[in-house]
Amino acid sequence: MRDAMQSTDPMRDDWKRRVAEFAGSEMFDRLFKEGMALVEEAATYLDGPGRTDSRKLNRELALVYAAESMEVTTRLMQAASWLVVQRAVREKDMKVEEAGDEKYRISKPGEPHPCDRAVMPAPLMTLVDRSRALYERVWRFDSTLFSESPPPAENPVMKQIDRLRQAAEGGAFDPLSVWRR
Repeated sequence: MRDAMQSTDPMRDDWKRRVAEFAGSEMFDRLFKEGMALVEEAATYLDGPGRTDSRKLNRELALVYAAESMEVTTRLMQAASWLVVQRAVREKDMKVEEAGDEKYRISKPGEPHPCDRAVMPAPLMTLVDRSRALYERVWRFDSTLFSESPPPAENPVMKQIDRLRQAAEGGAFDPLSVWRR
């Protein structure tokens, strides 16, 4: 993949434009803020109330708690690292080509571990779910932005919406437009 990311073919370099546009977008801003807020929230829980919650569990469940909390931390740190790389692209601290290097990419999420959610602390399970959802979103962005595949064919629904918008802007839905001519 590394060789493909360093191509000079304009079609193969389309990913660079997508990455730069995304890094400068409002959508990225929201994702970045959400990701960093979740990192803070997880750290606050795991270092505070989470310690108390884990002490209330028997030995076996405490091990499950430890494994789940490590998974949360790992997912969040990987997602946060990816977000920081995109911010570095935005601020021109990193070249887009560097961001495409495999070491900055995010891997496909694994399957969740089986866990009896009813016996685990609810705040931990919430963090598990939210960290997984964030990670999966970041992974989808990564997969889409850095893809060398051609963009999907034009969306027929969006094409129709554009036609409706043009008609509306042209006065097609204005009942008084007949008299304004």
